[in-house]
Amino acid sequence: MTENNGTRMPILFVVLTLTLNSMGVGLILPVMPDLILDVTGGNLSHAAVWGGILATCYAVMQFFFAPAVGALSDRFGRRPILLLSLAVMAADYIVLSLAGSIWLLFGARLVGGITSATQSTASALISDLSSPKDKAKNFGLVGAAFGIGFVLGPMAGGLLAEFGPRVPFWVAAGLTTANFVFGASVVQETVTDTIRRPFELKRANPFAAFMKIRELPGVLPLLSLFFLYEFAFLVFPSTWAYFTQLRFGWTAGTVGLSLATFGMAMAVVQGGLIRFIVPKLGESGTVVWGFIFNALAFAALALISNGTVALLLAPLSALGAVVSPTLQSLMSNATSKSRQGELQGVLASTRAIAMIFSPLVMTQIFSKFSDTSNLVHFPGAAFTIAAGLMLVALVITFARCRATPSNANA
Repeated sequence: MTENNGTRMPILFVVLTLTLNSMGVGLILPVMPDLILDVTGGNLSHAAVWGGILATCYAVMQFFFAPAVGALSDRFGRRPILLLSLAVMAADYIVLSLAGSIWLLFGARLVGGITSATQSTASALISDLSSPKDKAKNFGLVGAAFGIGFVLGPMAGGLLAEFGPRVPFWVAAGLTTANFVFGASVVQETVTDTIRRPFELKRANPFAAFMKIRELPGVLPLLSLFFLYEFAFLVFPSTWAYFTQLRFGWTAGTVGLSLATFGMAMAVVQGGLIRFIVPKLGESGTVVWGFIFNALAFAALALISNGTVALLLAPLSALGAVVSPTLQSLMSNATSKSRQGELQGVLASTRAIAMIFSPLVMTQIFSKFSDTSNLVHFPGAAFTIAAGLMLVALVITFARCRATPSNANA
């Protein structure tokens, strides 16, 4: 199949769908503190606890349902699965905009986690629509969609929140509905009877990837570093909105601006600067640099009291984002070509586990040390813990380099 006018519109639909999925996550970050305060009437420390619970529930549903959604699309087709998820997602945004209790927010985030678990289906549709020579560039659009969504989401959420904490959800519902109509008009089913597969529960097992770790020699130590990095780095989306509102008195608009600049800085680092850093420092050297920089950046964020400095430091802290892609490269080089798919499944599952547990832990730490009734008042405690985890990862990295000196400059 060659790319033509008949495939460009469906591919555009997939890109818009993934962008909206990514935007949905970022859209909520700046407004979540105000929304939780609105429905609970508590303080920021208490709101952060609920924010962590809601983020964890969302990630849990993504983790458990992503394989099932992909398997269902092999059985019933890409079109109905994607369109159904968009319809439910639009309804879910409306529920969020009207929610008057924390339990309704809780239920909406559970449903939202399921509807956002469509990356596998969207990627499968991209594969169906692309010729072999076009697949690489079209899959590149998938990564671009997530990057664009992560930048636009916080920015839009912060700006729209100036009109009220529920306004962003109405706008998101409208955009999702428009994309549903667009998809229904341009997407034809690509799963034919010749490639249709029956639904099997074993293919929907989210833990299946972890069973492959022992079959990937040399990957486990690097995987532990990958997990520590992801767990620590998630302190940003988990606590940033609560931390900056309490410490600096930021509005949702300022929070959204800081997260958007952070997202743009990450894109520049991972899409551009890393191409110059790795050849100069080597892969192991780049990982060491990344852990050191992240530890220093998190420690600085924990201690500063000036909001302007924090706003400038947020995008600069993205310079440490070289760790994740470099570790992925090291693991990929240590794995045979025939097992690259298994490795990517393990990495995706590892990142998902970090996304489940980190928000819960980091918001609990923030809540405990930001509550003025406690003996120790230190709102930056979660960033201190994140800095400590980076230092632990750094020690493990040094130990690995000493054990394998030939790879030190790999």
